[in-house]
Amino acid sequence: MLTTYANHTDSPRLVDPASLAFQSLLDKFAPTDATVLIVGETGTGKEVVARYLHHHSQRRHGPFLAVNCGALTESLAEAELFGHEKGAFTGATQAHPGWFESAQGGTLLLDEIGELSPSLQVKLLRVLQEREITRVGSRKSVKVDVRVIAATHVDLAQAIRERRFREDLFYRLNIAVVPLPPLRQRREDIPLLAQHFLTRYARRLGRPARHLSPDALEALLEYNWPGNIRELENTLHNAVLLSREETLTPAQLRIAGYSERGLHELSDSTLDSFLQQQLISQPQQLFDRVINSLISNALEMTDQNQTQAAALLGISRHTLRTHLANQGMIKGRRKAALSSPNAFIQGKEERELRIGYQKFGNLGVLKARQSLEHVFAEQGISVLWSEFPAGPQLLYALQNNEIDFGTTGEVPPIFAQANGSSVTYIAWEPPAPSSVGIVVPRGSDIRTVEDLRGKRISVNKGSNVHWLLLQLLEEAGIGLEELKVVYTPPKYPLTASDYLSIDAWMMWDPLLSAAESNPDLRILVNGEGQVNNHQFYLARRDYVEKHDDILRQLVESLQQTGSFIDSHRHEASAMLAQELGLEMAAVERALTRRSHKTRAMAFEVIKEQQIIADRFYALGLINKPVRVRDAIWQFSSALALIE
Repeated sequence: MLTTYANHTDSPRLVDPASLAFQSLLDKFAPTDATVLIVGETGTGKEVVARYLHHHSQRRHGPFLAVNCGALTESLAEAELFGHEKGAFTGATQAHPGWFESAQGGTLLLDEIGELSPSLQVKLLRVLQEREITRVGSRKSVKVDVRVIAATHVDLAQAIRERRFREDLFYRLNIAVVPLPPLRQRREDIPLLAQHFLTRYARRLGRPARHLSPDALEALLEYNWPGNIRELENTLHNAVLLSREETLTPAQLRIAGYSERGLHELSDSTLDSFLQQQLISQPQQLFDRVINSLISNALEMTDQNQTQAAALLGISRHTLRTHLANQGMIKGRRKAALSSPNAFIQGKEERELRIGYQKFGNLGVLKARQSLEHVFAEQGISVLWSEFPAGPQLLYALQNNEIDFGTTGEVPPIFAQANGSSVTYIAWEPPAPSSVGIVVPRGSDIRTVEDLRGKRISVNKGSNVHWLLLQLLEEAGIGLEELKVVYTPPKYPLTASDYLSIDAWMMWDPLLSAAESNPDLRILVNGEGQVNNHQFYLARRDYVEKHDDILRQLVESLQQTGSFIDSHRHEASAMLAQELGLEMAAVERALTRRSHKTRAMAFEVIKEQQIIADRFYALGLINKPVRVRDAIWQFSSALALIE
């Protein structure tokens, strides 16, 4: 956020005099090894500043680790910071390095240091003085070469007066202080930051570029921003997500006091007073009236888009639709069809198919072509599509009855089955091992899998790339505990903060193919010779039992779509590239790397799935053993079709 990081030109260069003042401090402190104390309100970007100091120091090739002291539990905080030996306490089955040892040769950010307990303050003081730590359960000291950066939003001088913070530790930390001014004191940065966030989230969400109207920019400049840069980022992220127009107005920003309707800011106390008044004067059905009002306003603000309205309310789309059905605004999903005069079309009950998909592969093309809707329209079958970023998130929706059918890789259904979900395998597509891999920055010192030791790697937990990571680590003789694994859904393109916070990313197509074309990135290794990377089509068992005829036709449509992709790959790539916001060449390369022929479940692929399930259970990543064959649905009409 401060200025352009090396090789990452998407970061804004701030211009406010207050920002330039602390920027000059950073440029003086960065090349040194001095302990730095960053002081500022919540949301001012203290961790970003710490990363800037690290990136511009002699330690930039070493690790940068951040630990939130306020999140450390009293009982395990010492072991987290300084490590522990095997048997040091109940559950310590093996020795484990702490944050200080893991940051060896690099920088350690102690965020919210004002929340550190008094007992740990004493031990931290000794570490800063002696540059050595002692693991819990050991008497042997270990030398550490770590630059410490501390950050806090607490007034430490006041904390000293209240005897909540040690004065001697404060003086040890107070060598080089960077006071971060709140956003309201550096308003000249707001236009630059706003455009930066608009560009970032439009690109990430695959939306056209968004711009601020003059009134909207004025609203941003006049607002007080109690949540600082984080609040500004969240405000603009939400505006890009929910708006359909390219030019954003004050109402779409939803900043208190800047509505086109002239609404005034409502505090929590005002809302409480209003509800108390309603309870006294008109208590009848108040709960239903409040819920109905929330839903109707959310739908109005999102132009009746149920998915966006649900996101705005913080509920699932399924929950929203349940409320709408209770209000009589849509047909109840499980109600008898006879209750509606249009319930039967040519003597058939009107039914529904809710499909979860990702914007790639057969389902992505099937949705883009809208051929399934034509097939089912005459039969009175409604088709509803819900997009998901990855398989684990899609399986969660399947488990919670928000969708009926979807597609994922090998690993998500195993996690779902272990969690008690009635997931059912319907069909599969052949292996595509080169469609998954590990991506690192072009200039990274990571040249082999062995170089991942001690590095930070991003992986979507319970996904196919999670399985690839385990396979690669086993082959290299590396334990999972030797890495800093960050579990997060995939994203692309990467931002400057991504490059500074993560060393390697587990990716799959089409993001892997797009990263392959990026001159700032390179593929460390792909899945060739390591994993199959199958694709599975899954449904809820109760849906299969009631609607196997729908699934038979759906599988047939998937087969036809696969043939279309193979014979019209350029046209299919153009469809998906527009949806994904990626270069068409990258999408076409990703489509070329896999077969799109939908097939019936076979013994060999079931056996391979069982091997993966057994491995995840042995590693303790799922809580109970899984029998894959129990989740295979045998319905003869479909099997005859897709063999």
